[in-house]
Amino acid sequence: RTPRATLFILVSACCFGSIGILTTLAMNAGARLIDVLVWRYVIAAVLLVVVSGGLSAFRAVGRRGISIAAYTGVGQATIAFVTLSSLKYLPAATVTFLFYTYPAWVAVISAIRGVERLTGPRVIALGLSLVGIALMVGVPGSGGLHPMGAALALSAAFLYAIYIPMIDHFGTGLPPAVTSTFASGGAAVVLIIASAFQGGIRFDFTPVAWASMAALAILCTVIAFILFLRGLAVIGPVRTAIISTIEPFWTALLGSVVLSQQLNARTYAGGALIAFAVIVLQWKSADGAVAAAPAT
Repeated sequence: RTPRATLFILVSACCFGSIGILTTLAMNAGARLIDVLVWRYVIAAVLLVVVSGGLSAFRAVGRRGISIAAYTGVGQATIAFVTLSSLKYLPAATVTFLFYTYPAWVAVISAIRGVERLTGPRVIALGLSLVGIALMVGVPGSGGLHPMGAALALSAAFLYAIYIPMIDHFGTGLPPAVTSTFASGGAAVVLIIASAFQGGIRFDFTPVAWASMAALAILCTVIAFILFLRGLAVIGPVRTAIISTIEPFWTALLGSVVLSQQLNARTYAGGALIAFAVIVLQWKSADGAVAAAPAT
């Protein structure tokens, strides 16, 4: 079972790592970011209802489902919008590397809340993440990252670190697929409302844009989530998080092939430090609290 579960995690990480590439393809084909997000979550929510067993699986949740959809939906929509907005300034792989600092922020927030203490390995992991960010961002005038893009990507990572305990709280006692369906549905509603202030929902997309948005919903949301959960149930959160560090490097490879996005050595070095920080953090983690799938 372990090799199969490992393969599930690898495939899910590659699916999650394709989000930035597919979003860029859709936007290059004429879709706005709000359009991409609306259709991704609308399609995903419908499919998740089906794979979760239909509407009957949600009736027992009752009014609690409204709270889950409202809070997690707003959180998911906000994180996705902030993260993918940084694609206007940075290559997809760079965005993913910076977003991948979220486990370090989870450790810091947990320490501030008094939930977990900052042990030696966690301090080392945090230091590696910060050095990785410094390498990638550089200093003004040194040819580093666009400051707005870096700020958006890091803000999304911090927001996700806050979002993880929130969705864990709201999803207590519920199958993960059900919680994810409410989160996707809530995000879809929030984004539909937001799109009303940007000209409304659009349908006039090119085949490339439609294909990219469908792939985002099917591959990067539904299939990736299901495979992630199946792998996680077998090999546990620590190994899952370590294997998932392939995600930013997959994004870099796919970006170079599909979008001809080339990264410099400093970006790769900083990204490698961030990935290593995740490994250090998870290897010493007893509860695997930060082994969550990316919410973008």
